[in-house]
Amino acid sequence: MAGSDWKRLWRDAVRDPRELLALLDLGDLGNRISDTAAAQFPLRVPRGFVARMRRGDPHDPLLRQVLPLDDEERPVPGFGLDAVGDAAARTATGVLQKYRGRALLVTTGACAVHCRYCFRRHFPYDEQTAIRDGWREALDAIARDDSIDEVILSGGDPLSLSTAKLAELTHGLAAIPRLRRLRIHSRLPVVLPERVDGDLLAWISGLRWPLAFVIHANHANEFDAGVDAALARLRGVGATLLNQAVLLRGVNDSADALAGLSERAYAAGVLPYYLHQLDRVAGTAHFEVSDAEAITVHAALAARLPGYLLPRLVRELPGDTGKRPLTA
Repeated sequence: MAGSDWKRLWRDAVRDPRELLALLDLGDLGNRISDTAAAQFPLRVPRGFVARMRRGDPHDPLLRQVLPLDDEERPVPGFGLDAVGDAAARTATGVLQKYRGRALLVTTGACAVHCRYCFRRHFPYDEQTAIRDGWREALDAIARDDSIDEVILSGGDPLSLSTAKLAELTHGLAAIPRLRRLRIHSRLPVVLPERVDGDLLAWISGLRWPLAFVIHANHANEFDAGVDAALARLRGVGATLLNQAVLLRGVNDSADALAGLSERAYAAGVLPYYLHQLDRVAGTAHFEVSDAEAITVHAALAARLPGYLLPRLVRELPGDTGKRPLTA
């Protein structure tokens, strides 16, 4: 598919919550929409992702992830603007280092879909993206730190950038000999699979490092034939595919939903990796599942799935040296 096609589909995303409801025959839900929340964190969802939502179902798990509801306006103690300590982990513009040996690049603030539970929905992207100065400050910071041997491309979504911009970045990273691994965290192969085009695959094929590609799907219904094909193309150029999900009230907070997600991801060639407890970001409390319930659901999941299909249940806390496992 031509590179311009994904850009056209990107531009054609649904941005009006009431248009989204009309497309799904759910106009009666309009009184639940928060115009305030939509103004602060605008709706954005590709039409191909909308096509996977169930028409007439106000409880559709894909719809719930993107629709700005009045629940977001309810202040809840313990929910703040920087739940995972990004500000304290900043070592240079757009560079976060929380864990030994790994540097994360906030490559861009752009995403193809705006997930209402996003832990960076309040992140100061205008000031803190690695691309701002043509990657120079970020590359210099990584080159100076002898402890870093893996770079993680995050955002926003790194695949929001043009392939030429991604190649510009990895060309700079290739000049740092000690780097051994590259990781990409992206939701685009799921919500806009057309992004996995020939140019992107050629770029990945030319990388000098093993590539771990972490997608983000929370429900089995997010997969369809187009997503399967995009993931097959990524596997075909040597990417190792992993999935990370967030445990979300009303989306996947049951063993049945999570088992369906793991099995569907594996059928598409993706191994379950992490199941995150919700990051406690302001505006997301209505998605929260208690730790006790999360542990119970995960135990039920472990009882019915083989080990390789069981994601690790974890929470990210500021200052920790790694993701913290949740156990009974």
